[in-house]
Amino acid sequence: MGGPNLEVFKFSLYLFVPIAALVHFGDPEWYKRNVLPYRDKLFPPPERLTTRFPTERSAVQEELERIKAERIARRVARE
Repeated sequence: MGGPNLEVFKFSLYLFVPIAALVHFGDPEWYKRNVLPYRDKLFPPPERLTTRFPTERSAVQEELERIKAERIARRVARE
């Protein structure tokens, strides 16, 4: 076996690696520099994620008619 020196080394490594990762990746400047630019590329803007559904019956029917018209227009454009 390795002895107590190996155990001390392993224990210090087990403590050091997570703390070093937290210090490195938890830095706000690193986050702004490396994460935020890719977030805009990977995910759609928040305006596209929030959908307002119609609540009145007439508004629902108007929206369904609009969707059907778009679908028909796409079908005609394909043919």
